[in-house]
Amino acid sequence: DVTLQIAKGELFGLLGPNGAGKTTVINILCGLIKPTKGSATVSNYDVHRENTKIKELIGVCPQETAVYPHLNGTENVELFGNLHTMKKTTLKARRDMLLEKMGLTQDAKRKADKYSGGMNRRVSLILALIHDPQIAFLDEPTVAMDPQSRHAVWDYIKELKKEGKTIILTTHYMEEAEALCDRVGIIDHGKLIALGS
Repeated sequence: DVTLQIAKGELFGLLGPNGAGKTTVINILCGLIKPTKGSATVSNYDVHRENTKIKELIGVCPQETAVYPHLNGTENVELFGNLHTMKKTTLKARRDMLLEKMGLTQDAKRKADKYSGGMNRRVSLILALIHDPQIAFLDEPTVAMDPQSRHAVWDYIKELKKEGKTIILTTHYMEEAEALCDRVGIIDHGKLIALGS
């Protein structure tokens, strides 16, 4: 029972306790699960019928890290860039820029299984954004990060917003929602119980 609209270029926060339905909403919008009823569109594309078009527009940083542990940071980023069929020069430039912004340049050649939880979260964020998506779904992107890393991520999310990207952010940190979001929706037991600035 969630009815809402998110404007193009908006940084929208989806808040609520564990099990409230935040990730389910994101998974429906990304086409990972089908809704049992109702309708949803992303950039006017229907999640039932036009999922392929939606996937071209979005980047997703899931709760669980999507990092391959046997690859190093650079290899993980390049793998995902290649899956998005990025040009080599564009991929290299974005890879280097994102590794720098996330404070991972010095550790980029280390295998991901040697990374801390926070480092793996930062790599997951890079994987979601490597192809410069118009819409970013960030599902608790700063979990397990130290304060310095969290603020580096916040700074980059603010940059994305200035570029006109649409960002849907789930978080348990009220200070994160306050610092970043234009509006928030609070969801509990699968229902949207509050919506506003």
